[in-house]
Amino acid sequence: MSSIPQTPPFIPTTRKEISDLGWDAPDVILVTGDTYVDSPHMGVAVVGRVLMDEGFRVGIIAQPDVQGGGDITRLGSPKLFWGVTAGAVDSLVANYTASGKRRKRDDLTPGGVNSQRPDRAVIIYSNLIRRYFKNHAFIVLGGIEASLRRISHYDAWSNKVRRSILFDAKADVLVYGMGESSVVALAQKRREDLPITGIRGICYISRDVPSPDSQFPSPDLVLPPHNDVSKDQDQFTSMFKAFYENADPVSGRRLYQKQDTRYLVQNSPALPLPPNALDRIYELPYARDIHPFYGEKGKVLALDTIRFSLTTHRGCYGECRFCAITVHQGRHVSSRSEGSILREAVRFLKHPRFKGIISNVGGATSNMYGIECRLKKKQGACKDRGCLFPEPCKHLPVHHGRQMHLLKALSQLDGVRKVFVGSGIRYDLILHDRKMGRHYLGEILRHHVSGQLKIAPEHVSGAVLNLMGKPGGQGLENFVGLFNGLKRKIGGNVFLTYYLMAAHPGCTIDHMQALRKFATKTLHLLPEQVQIFTPTPATYSTLMYYTNRDPFTGQKIFVEKKLKGKEAQKQIITGQRHR
Repeated sequence: MSSIPQTPPFIPTTRKEISDLGWDAPDVILVTGDTYVDSPHMGVAVVGRVLMDEGFRVGIIAQPDVQGGGDITRLGSPKLFWGVTAGAVDSLVANYTASGKRRKRDDLTPGGVNSQRPDRAVIIYSNLIRRYFKNHAFIVLGGIEASLRRISHYDAWSNKVRRSILFDAKADVLVYGMGESSVVALAQKRREDLPITGIRGICYISRDVPSPDSQFPSPDLVLPPHNDVSKDQDQFTSMFKAFYENADPVSGRRLYQKQDTRYLVQNSPALPLPPNALDRIYELPYARDIHPFYGEKGKVLALDTIRFSLTTHRGCYGECRFCAITVHQGRHVSSRSEGSILREAVRFLKHPRFKGIISNVGGATSNMYGIECRLKKKQGACKDRGCLFPEPCKHLPVHHGRQMHLLKALSQLDGVRKVFVGSGIRYDLILHDRKMGRHYLGEILRHHVSGQLKIAPEHVSGAVLNLMGKPGGQGLENFVGLFNGLKRKIGGNVFLTYYLMAAHPGCTIDHMQALRKFATKTLHLLPEQVQIFTPTPATYSTLMYYTNRDPFTGQKIFVEKKLKGKEAQKQIITGQRHR
C-alpha cells in the first residue's frame, strides 16, 4: 500500500482530517471509552501511533454516542478492522466504587463528569458497530477490560461466572496484554489476507479443537469447559490456576476452552518488547494533548498528571494477588534505554505548556527500572515462588544505581527545574538493596519527592499479607525507621503516604483493629488512603473472594461480602477515633 504522506499532529477523528490527509478510508478505526488524548500513557494513542508508524491509516472515535449512529459512522468503514477498547480502566471499575456507588467524576472525560462511558463498554461498542455495519465489520477487542475477561471469569458486578468477553461481544479477535506487536502482526495478516491463528498474544474463536502449532510451547493445555467452571468452584479454581501459570510469555502454552459449541483459543502471550522496541514506541510524535475535536467539550483532568510524565519500564514482578498487572503487563520488567528517556524529556522543552517540571518518572512500580532476573528472561517465571514474595529472590539483582543515574541526568537537562517520582515504590526493594538502598532513598527524599512519598503496605497482619502476596509488617516498620532517620538528617517537609486495603479476602474486623493499632503506635497517624478491595477479573484475590478459600492451601477463609461489613472495616481506619 502507499505510504502515509505526512505525520499528522493527531490521529484523525473526523472525516475532514481523513480527506486532508488524502485518504479514501482508514485501514483501522479504534473506538475507545476514554476521550482521545494523544499521549504515550494512553493505550489507544499508542496502538494508533504504532500502526501509523508501520504504514497503516488509522482513525479514532472516542466515547461514541451509543444511542445513535452519528459518531460510530463518522469515519465510514475501515478496510482491515475495528479496534474496540473500554479505555485505560475496566468500565465497571471506572463507573462504580467498591461500595457500588456510581462515580461522579471521570478524569478521562472532557469536563470531568462521568457520563460518557457505558457499563461493559467493550460489549456495547461492539454491538453498536454491528448495528450499523452488519456482518461487514471485523472487530478486534483490546485494552484491560478485554484482556482480563478473555477466559471464563468471575464477575462480581453480576455475581456469576461469565464466559469470555470475546463471545459476549460477538467479536472476531481479542488482543490481550500490551498488544503493540500483536496488533501490528494482525493488521499485516489482514492486509495480506493471511490466516491470523498463529499470532502470539491473541484469542480467537474456533469451531473445532485447534490443530497443533509448533511455534507455541507444546502440548496445548485444555481448560475445563465454561459450562463446568460456571457451576463448580473446584473446576473454576483448577481453570484459573492453569490460566495464571501460562501467562508467562517464555513458558506459557496455548490454551483452549469450550465456551458453547465452539472453542476459545488463547495463543501464548506475546514476548516482552526489547528496549529498542520500547524506545521506538515512546519516541513517536505524540501531541501530548487532547484532540481539538474533543477538547472543545471541556478540560481533561488526567492531562495534568500524564502530560509531562515519563514511562521508564513495563511490567511488575511484585505479583500482588489483588493486582491485574501479572496477566496484563506481565511479570517481566522491560526497561527503556536512558538515552531514549532523555530524548523524550528534551521534547518536553519544546512544548508550549512545559514549565520545567517532569511530574513522574517510573512505571507500575518506579524503582523496578533496570532490574530483572536473567534466569526468568531465559526460562520464564518460576512456578514455585515469586520474585519478591515471601522475600526477594537471591537471583533478582536489586540495585537502584541505574534509576539514580537516570534521575540525575534528567535533572541536569537545561530547562528542567524539577524531576519527581510520583509513582509508588516498593520499600522492600530499598531494604533489600544493601549497597544502594539507603543512598537511593536519601536522593529521592532530597530531590524527587513533592512532599509525599507513596508506598503501599496494604496491611500489617501476617495472615492477610500472606493472602495478598505482600511482604511482612516488620519490613514496613524497618522502612519507616529508615525514612524517619533520613528525614531528620535531610530536613524539609517530606512525608510518607500509606495505601491500605480493607475487606481483602481473609481480612476481619480484628485484623483491621490490629492495623489501626499499628498505625497509631508505629506510624503515629491514621492513613487517609484506605480502599475497599474490588474483585476485578483475573486475579488470585478475586478467586478467593468467589470461592471463600485460600487457593494455595484449600483452607476456608472469611470473606466480607456485605457492603455494611466492608464499610465497617474501612471506617476502623478512616472513621472517628475509637475510645
